[in-house]
Amino acid sequence: MIVTIQPSAISGIINAPTSKSSMQRACAAALLNNGQTTIGNPGKSNDDLAALEVIKILGATIVASAKNQVTIASKGIQPAGTEMNCGESGLGIRMFAPIAALSKNPVIINGTGSLLSRPMNFFDEIFPQLDISIQSNNGKLPIQIHGPLQPKDITIDGSLSSQFLTGLLMAYGKAATRPVTITVINLKSKPYIDFTLQVMKHFGYDVTNNNYQSFLINPVAKTVNNTIEYTVEGDWSGGAFLLVAAAIAGKITVTGLNTLSTQADKAILQALIDCGSTISIQEKQIEIGSPAVGNSALRAFHFDATDCPDLFPPLVALAAYCNGTTVIEGVNRLAHKESNRGLTLQQEFGKMGITIKLQDDLMLVEGGTGVIGAQVHSHHDHRIAMACAVAGLKASGPTIIEEAEAINKSYPEFYKHLNKLQVTLTAKG
Repeated sequence: MIVTIQPSAISGIINAPTSKSSMQRACAAALLNNGQTTIGNPGKSNDDLAALEVIKILGATIVASAKNQVTIASKGIQPAGTEMNCGESGLGIRMFAPIAALSKNPVIINGTGSLLSRPMNFFDEIFPQLDISIQSNNGKLPIQIHGPLQPKDITIDGSLSSQFLTGLLMAYGKAATRPVTITVINLKSKPYIDFTLQVMKHFGYDVTNNNYQSFLINPVAKTVNNTIEYTVEGDWSGGAFLLVAAAIAGKITVTGLNTLSTQADKAILQALIDCGSTISIQEKQIEIGSPAVGNSALRAFHFDATDCPDLFPPLVALAAYCNGTTVIEGVNRLAHKESNRGLTLQQEFGKMGITIKLQDDLMLVEGGTGVIGAQVHSHHDHRIAMACAVAGLKASGPTIIEEAEAINKSYPEFYKHLNKLQVTLTAKG
């Protein structure tokens, strides 16, 4: 699909999308819950739908589904098939692999698209320590595992992604029969682990966080017929694009974002404050717009995105309109996303007249020079497509986005939401 964004002034009220981080964790917890779980405000992104398919393969049953909730029944890990497919979800593969390993049956784990090229060496290194046999494709998908996982005191490397730890914490929470400790070296994206622990606590698990250096998982009473309700949060990752759009191109009100959330990407608020946007953060809504004299008054900022690397794309779109050179830390976290985002952002924003320099772990964005309307490509990366669309709102001419349907991975309503905010756009194909 090709989407053309016309320069537009935005206005209106919009409800943020649902969080796929929240939805996928809820699906995993519902699978592990011996009983019935009702998930409110469920997501409909490709990653969310993949998570629902995975838990069905692993033994859960969708007993009811409506617009605003889905009800899941489970009796634990009882695979209904021999292969589960996580789509393109990095969280899905890293979280559900240890959970699938709780089964005594062999399971083949696969994915699609960019997930097939992302490294999975972690499982080769850790699973044998937990009595799980594994056959992988040189550290890539597909992999075959055969459990059951036996929780043990282990040490893992947390530098590549916190998502591996999320899966182990959930699997250990279900299987632990005595206190067990996971020690973590160089953990990244700590707020995402806070989010995982928050969900686990909601579902009755007992985990002690020892300053992110180790996690003590205590056994819990195994009860049956638990009835649990969980409401999926609004998504700060997707909401960040809406907030940046307003800072660049108008004034809007965004609802549905929990300002007390542990989601890492809530940190976008600090960047928006630092760059000089007009922002009012309230309990149930955020009002945000360009400075009183327009986006020409936005100023360059310094931001550490090491723990929230998904913010790089909206931050770059924002920085393109900020006078001066914006410095963003954490580039080393970008290589193994849906695309190599450091290089992809440099390439696509270069087409729009924005110079981006990569220096070790730093990204330097030279802003305030004027954004040019151009033909760009998503590289099949949802966040690249959204970043280009937002940057195009005040470009010198139309911005044409190829493979624009990539947004379906996390935020399928994105273009509809832009349209609702008075953005002129067309979609073909």
